[in-house]
Amino acid sequence: MTGSLFAYSASAASGPRDADRATADAFAHIADEVLSQRTQALVDGQSVRHGSGRANSKTRLSAQLKKEQEAAVESLRSRKTLLAELGEAYTGADTRVSVDRAKVTGGKATVQVTEHTTLTYKKLRGDEPENTDFRTRYELTLSSKKGGGWELDSIKSQEAGPVAVNEPVAAKANVIKDDGNQYPDGTPAATKYPAPASKPKVLTGGAYDYNAMAKYAEKYWSKYNPAYRKFNGAGGDCTNFISQALKAGGWKHQPGSATDYRNWWYDSSKGQSQSWVGVNEWAWFTLSNQKATNLANVYQMDIGDVLQVDFNKDGSKDHSMMVTYRSKAGMPYLTYHSTNTYRKSLASIIASNPNARFFAYRT
Repeated sequence: MTGSLFAYSASAASGPRDADRATADAFAHIADEVLSQRTQALVDGQSVRHGSGRANSKTRLSAQLKKEQEAAVESLRSRKTLLAELGEAYTGADTRVSVDRAKVTGGKATVQVTEHTTLTYKKLRGDEPENTDFRTRYELTLSSKKGGGWELDSIKSQEAGPVAVNEPVAAKANVIKDDGNQYPDGTPAATKYPAPASKPKVLTGGAYDYNAMAKYAEKYWSKYNPAYRKFNGAGGDCTNFISQALKAGGWKHQPGSATDYRNWWYDSSKGQSQSWVGVNEWAWFTLSNQKATNLANVYQMDIGDVLQVDFNKDGSKDHSMMVTYRSKAGMPYLTYHSTNTYRKSLASIIASNPNARFFAYRT
C-alpha cells in the first residue's frame, strides 16, 4: 500500500479536492482487491492476476460492506457451480483497475474507477473461445479513519446493462408504466439448454453478412467507432451499438420520422431514429418490418442474432446484445455495450440474471 494514503487525514483540506497520484493509486489497489476477490470465486485454482498493483492485506471494509462482500463471494461461488452444470468454467483471470476520478472532501472520498477483467475459458468441449473480456465502471465511497488509512464504505456499479461476470446482483432497471398502447413486442424465448434443433443459418452469401456483423462488434466492443455518437449517459449505448453492427452486415436505412418506430436510420448531422437507439423501439421496428423473427429458445441463436432482456419482467425491454461466436456444442457468446463485454456466454448471462425475461431474434 502506498504510504501517502495513510498520511492523508481529515484535517487536510476541508473542501473538495482531487486526490494526488499516490492516493488515487492506493484507491485503485483497494478496488482491485475487492473486485479480484469476486473474480476469484468464479475461477478454478488461485490464478487471478492483479493489474493495478499487489493486493493490500490491510484494506479495511465497513461492517456493512464486509457483509455484502461475503454475500457477493458466496453468490458467485454458487454461480460457478451452476455454470459448471452447463459445461462452463474458467482457468484464469486478469483484473486491472484504473481510477477515472477521485475527489476528497475532508475525511470522505468519492472515487470513480474502471475495471477491466479478462477471464480465460476452460476447454471443456474444446471449441470455447479463448476468453471473455469486460469493462465496467464503479463508484467507491471511503472514509478516513482515526490513526490513518481509509475504510471502504460502498462499491456500486454505474452500468445499466447485464451484470459483469464477477458482479453478483442482477441489474435493476426502472419499472416502466404501461401506456396502454399496443406494440409488436414479440414472444419471449425459453432458456432451457440444450435447445431443440433449428434451421441452420447461412452466415455469408445471402442478403446479409453475419460474419461482418460479428467482426464489427468485436472490433468496437471496447474502443468505440468515432463515426457514431455514444449514448452511455443517455439510457445506454447497447442498441446504438447493435444497430451499427447490423448496418455493417447489410441492413439498410429506412428513412422517415425519427419518432415513428417503423423507421430506422442514423445521420451524423441530423440525429437518428428512436429505433436506432431504443431497445423497445428497435424490437418494434424489427418485428413490424419483418427484419427478424423470434426464436423459440435462446440457445438457437447464431452469429449476428440479437438477444434482448427485460430484467424485471415489467413488459419493457432493457438491453440489447449480439451473438458474435457460437460453439459447436450450441453455446452462443454475446458481445455488447453498456457494461462493455466481449464474448460472454449465454449461460453466464442467464445464470447472472435468473429472473429476467429473454427475447431472441433471428436476424
